Amino acid sequence: MSEPGRHRVEHEILVSAPAADVYRLLAEVENWPRIFPPTIHVDHLERSERTERIRIWATAVGRPKNWTSRRTLDAKALRIDFRQEVSTPPVASMGGTWIIEPHTTGGCTIRLLHDYTAIDDDPAGLAWIDEAVDTNSRSELAALKTNVERTVGAAELTFSFEDTVYVDGDAKDVYDFVNEAHLWHERLPHVAAVRLEEHEPGLQTLQMDTRAPNGTIHTTRSHRVCFPDERIHYKQTTLPALMDLHTGRWTFRPTGSGVTAASQHTVVIKTENITAVLGQDAGVADARRHVKNALSANSRATLDLAKAYAEGRR
Repeated sequence: MSEPGRHRVEHEILVSAPAADVYRLLAEVENWPRIFPPTIHVDHLERSERTERIRIWATAVGRPKNWTSRRTLDAKALRIDFRQEVSTPPVASMGGTWIIEPHTTGGCTIRLLHDYTAIDDDPAGLAWIDEAVDTNSRSELAALKTNVERTVGAAELTFSFEDTVYVDGDAKDVYDFVNEAHLWHERLPHVAAVRLEEHEPGLQTLQMDTRAPNGTIHTTRSHRVCFPDERIHYKQTTLPALMDLHTGRWTFRPTGSGVTAASQHTVVIKTENITAVLGQDAGVADARRHVKNALSANSRATLDLAKAYAEGRR
């Protein structure tokens, strides 16, 4: 007998990729920001061979939220059950299942099941949850299809890199420089304007106008998850023309005598814009080089100025 007030919905999509590859992408939650548009960051809180507790930061109907979930993984059955341990209002409870069904053609069907209740069965809250679940489920399945098929067919489009700098200073001061992004237009020459909104401590939305070496300005928008004095994870939701995806993290590692500060980027190239941006003869390698140079220049400028700031305070 179903629980009064509990709603159940199901979404599915056909994917031209092996079921085992799809299951692996779903099981490895550290990759979720790369494959699911709403997901900003995921941390493991506990982990065993078949069960885990994870904390997820993601957008729901355009606003960043976070919650803690428990998952049970069954690689043999290609099934993952999940249930929110701590939900965010207006959600009272939320759970569901990923089921991957192999096809003889080599592809598979992904089924995503949800069940949920609203706090006090509030109709407005339930309507919000209905919209959030439907929007995120469709977005997640479409993105999973795109990304797993891309992973199988075009690995050269995705790449990661990192810039580092040693700081003779305190991790807190380096972290503060990067965390206080509302001051970047005063502190960083390549930032023309910035708008920072902090929804709750450590959960930010950052919109920034960045000045390129040729003087052009482009606008990006990111959601950031901040862990004081340790790291900042972010995901861009408004991207430059050559990128289909851009996620990254800032890390601040004490060394005993100072701090190693690093800026890491993961990028997926947007192939349809390559010739429009770089010319008719340009290819994926040219786009990778162009994007890496631009991101690295900004990262290094920020790291160098954060270094000067922290060392000046010692």
